[in-house]
Amino acid sequence: MIYVLGVLLFIVGLLFSVWFHELGHFLTARAFGMRASQFMVGFGPTIWSKKVGETEYGLKWIPLGGYVRIVGMIPPPKPDAPKASSRIGKMIEDIRAQSSAELQPGDETRAFYTKPWWQRVIVMVAGILQNLILAFILFAIILCGIGVQQPSLTVSSISECVLPATSSVKDCKTPIDSTGKPCPTIGQGGCELPPASPAADAGFRPGDKIKSINGTPTGNWDDVRNKIRVSAGKDLDFVVERHGKAVTLAVTPMENKVVSDSNSKKYVTVGFLGISPTTPLTTQSIAEVPGQVGHFLSLSAQRLIEIPQRVPQLIDATFGSAKRDPNGPVGLVGVGRISGEIFDLPQSTSEKIAYFLSLLASLNMVLCLFNVVPLYPLDGGHAAGALAEGVRNGVHRIRGKPRAGALDVAKMMPVGYVMAVVIIAFSVLLVVADIVNPVTLMSQ
Repeated sequence: MIYVLGVLLFIVGLLFSVWFHELGHFLTARAFGMRASQFMVGFGPTIWSKKVGETEYGLKWIPLGGYVRIVGMIPPPKPDAPKASSRIGKMIEDIRAQSSAELQPGDETRAFYTKPWWQRVIVMVAGILQNLILAFILFAIILCGIGVQQPSLTVSSISECVLPATSSVKDCKTPIDSTGKPCPTIGQGGCELPPASPAADAGFRPGDKIKSINGTPTGNWDDVRNKIRVSAGKDLDFVVERHGKAVTLAVTPMENKVVSDSNSKKYVTVGFLGISPTTPLTTQSIAEVPGQVGHFLSLSAQRLIEIPQRVPQLIDATFGSAKRDPNGPVGLVGVGRISGEIFDLPQSTSEKIAYFLSLLASLNMVLCLFNVVPLYPLDGGHAAGALAEGVRNGVHRIRGKPRAGALDVAKMMPVGYVMAVVIIAFSVLLVVADIVNPVTLMSQ
């Protein structure tokens, strides 16, 4: 039931995100006097609808988006325009005819194409900004209301022993040889129990709060980590608080080879102790929110740019034998599954809510960036057309020429149809992939 609750909450969150996006288009269109005939969340067959005033509000079965139908999105043809003879030309004429059929008496000044270019840009960009605003609100709730996990100075767990990274042994009671392989007899051929970690040897215990190292007070976990890393083979004196009393622990970090922070292809030797910190939820200042939003925007943009190069691997993982890339694209079915898994985790309720809100915030980031793409039928395509018209009219004004009028965006609609087919095909591929070879929290 908890898993199902997580999936249902994601569906509600998705529908709200779509509604909030479309609300930006709707409110700005109404503010500029445009007539919006429909406000729909979802696509496909209608579940429910009701007409209030001049607008029909409704909910549809497929929650892959939504739309606000503003009359006159496509301008009518010029009176002296020649009759189309090509197949594409006839398609454009049909598109214009469908758009003109929506116009009613009184729409002469309320159609989308009759409004100044800058108003049309605002209407198109408003939905994009709504997703960004919602992501900002969600991150503010997470950071300032719930908090994020940050390592503290309190020890959470102790590594009982030290095992080579390549060893198949996962416990401290199985004898191993010098290469880390399990062996039968202790004392023969270098077969011994895994050595105890420096922390276990020194007597560290879960709950110890680290107060100082070699007499220097510790401010945060980074101080502890950095001191251990540069102290391989060196003696250290830790003072920890245990049950209200100060306890001194002498320890010598052992050498350990790890991947360099600055170069993923290089290994460096650092100190290893064998302690892990607790990570309580810690609230942040509101000033931290813009940086977090910027970080996720950058990460989301990178993921969107990488989609074309990841499609072949996705196809192979869907219809072949390849393993699904946990960092590759995931569809709404997959994200819904992850949402269910989040609520099924053994973490606290606060942590689950934080994970879930982070998932919704990331979804809004993707919706925001995806709609920025300057191609029809996306918001960015309509905004780009209006911007191009503004630039063209500005050039005409500088040259003393009359205003050129509305840009004939109908000529771009065939590109929009191709784009729509690509989006639908990719969405179907993701649905199939999320069913036959899903990405789960365990694979990430």
